[in-house]
Amino acid sequence: MIKVGMADLNICHSPDAITTLGLGSCVGIALYDKTTQIAGLAHIMLPDSTKVRQNQNRAKFADTGIDMLIQLLVKEGARKQALTAKIAGGAQMFAFSSNNDMLRVGQRNVEAVKAKLGSLGIRILAEDTGLNFGRTVEFYPETGDFVIKAVGKEVRTI
Repeated sequence: MIKVGMADLNICHSPDAITTLGLGSCVGIALYDKTTQIAGLAHIMLPDSTKVRQNQNRAKFADTGIDMLIQLLVKEGARKQALTAKIAGGAQMFAFSSNNDMLRVGQRNVEAVKAKLGSLGIRILAEDTGLNFGRTVEFYPETGDFVIKAVGKEVRTI
């Protein structure tokens, strides 16, 4: 099991699997080439690198992290045109009485991930996003299973 930290990304080949812990408002993006059984996982924290001054960690942002993950996958032998995605996370972890857009980080992350993947022509096959709880995810390239675990919830496989 290969671990991916917060604002980090990595790739794996079957039969290995890849995981990231503690997706609250963050989004976990699993990209996968079914034929080569090469997968990558990004744990993004923020939607847009252009809105942040200290943005040298490209894996932290939806716009740059997804590009970076695709580059690694292609370098490893995955075919860009064959990539599909599964996503999880983007929770609203705290209740706010304000409608301030800056506080809706989870929702903005999910929207940014979907927009970026859409612009690249990468289909999202399944998602488990939103609501108000954190998630831990595991992706298995051998089967394409994205296993989602959350405290007090049933384990889901999408």
